[in-house]
Amino acid sequence: MKLLLDQALPRSAARLLRETGIDCVHVGEIGNSTAEDTAILERAKAEGRVIVTMDADFHAILALSGAASPSVVRIRTQGLGGEDSARLIQAVISCCGEELSGGAVVSVHKGRVRIRRLPLLV
Repeated sequence: MKLLLDQALPRSAARLLRETGIDCVHVGEIGNSTAEDTAILERAKAEGRVIVTMDADFHAILALSGAASPSVVRIRTQGLGGEDSARLIQAVISCCGEELSGGAVVSVHKGRVRIRRLPLLV
């Protein structure tokens, strides 16, 4: 699975995930740290990446557009460092990898995971 980490997540999480063999980049590493959410969605879709973010806007944009990709994981726990973020992302991939590969939005909050298939119906 290929990941694109959004700006609010630590850059070190991307490095730690790469060390475990996951293809992962952080928007700050590729010059997109100030990019609009729609540009990040387009890049993720073009590269076949799952966006990992703390921003609710990605889910809203996907819902309003009716898009079937890219998949998005929204982490709703604040203040995680790089190691904790990387561990949490790995756990989400382990439990939700099939859904993410098929097009889904996943919300993660204090041990709870909510999965919704794309496209979202509004």
